[in-house]
Amino acid sequence: MYDRGLSVLEQYGLEAGAVYRGRGALICETQEGLVLIREFCGTPRKLEYQAKLLEKISGTSPIWTDQILSNKEGSYISGDSENIPYIVKKWYEGKECDTRSEGEICKGVSALASLHKTMYMPVQNHYVRESLCSEFQRHNRELRKIRKFILGKRRKNPFEQELLDTICSFLGHGEEALERLEASEYEKLRQQELARGAVCHGEFNQHNILFSEGKVRAVTNFDKWNFDIQVGDLYRFMRKILEKHQWDLDLGRKLLLAYQQVRPLSREEVENLRIRFAYPEKYWKLANYYYTHNKAWISEKNLEKLEKLREQKDKWRNFVESVFVA
Repeated sequence: MYDRGLSVLEQYGLEAGAVYRGRGALICETQEGLVLIREFCGTPRKLEYQAKLLEKISGTSPIWTDQILSNKEGSYISGDSENIPYIVKKWYEGKECDTRSEGEICKGVSALASLHKTMYMPVQNHYVRESLCSEFQRHNRELRKIRKFILGKRRKNPFEQELLDTICSFLGHGEEALERLEASEYEKLRQQELARGAVCHGEFNQHNILFSEGKVRAVTNFDKWNFDIQVGDLYRFMRKILEKHQWDLDLGRKLLLAYQQVRPLSREEVENLRIRFAYPEKYWKLANYYYTHNKAWISEKNLEKLEKLREQKDKWRNFVESVFVA
């Protein structure tokens, strides 16, 4: 199991030296440097566009990325003896971004801004992310459905009771965010960005930022790239970080400044970022996970997460109202 996929290196003219385990992958030392081998589960078409995106970034950005290598036949996908598909990427030594380090977090945001300045290519409609209006509408419908479902239960476990006690308040914030989004210039901004071919990383987080000698060495794992407003990347990264830091206002301001020093945000982008933060996404995720999974057993961890969301609510709302210009 440890060396599963190693045999495909022959198709690249590479020989493996030392081999290490990565996140669902193997990292190998070869005569051409470090490479990563991972089983491939996507579509060849999207992978080809991803390879083109990474090639463009490598030619225009100071930030390194995990380039997808083509084999001797010119294909990005290689099958092993059991016809299991794999991809091979150029890889780098480095440690992941430390979410406890303010300096590393800010450097990560600066790296994202630098990448965003180069991440443009002709739009392919298959890979355009769902409209944020549509997403908010769908999430609000799901929260209402979950509330109705729990109300209909005769016996409620502690998690369900906590959901019932909090769902109206969080749903209210969700509906308010949707109203503000629909009244904003979001659709105009979205169409402008799509016309320019703006691309998002799609999963920019601490695990995909590699540091070496105190600097960002590379940003990796672009598998979930999509066409969308690029502040979506900034929002998702900041939200996860700020949840870990109790919605610290000073840290939030520093992250925004670090990004804007590299890539200034327009008024419309700042407003869109504020609206994204105003939506209770983490609450929806937890409620939706409950509704779509086994309801006969609820883990204590999920109850703890729900209670933490309620405890952090005032700090979250204060962040939304204080950091962004209304």
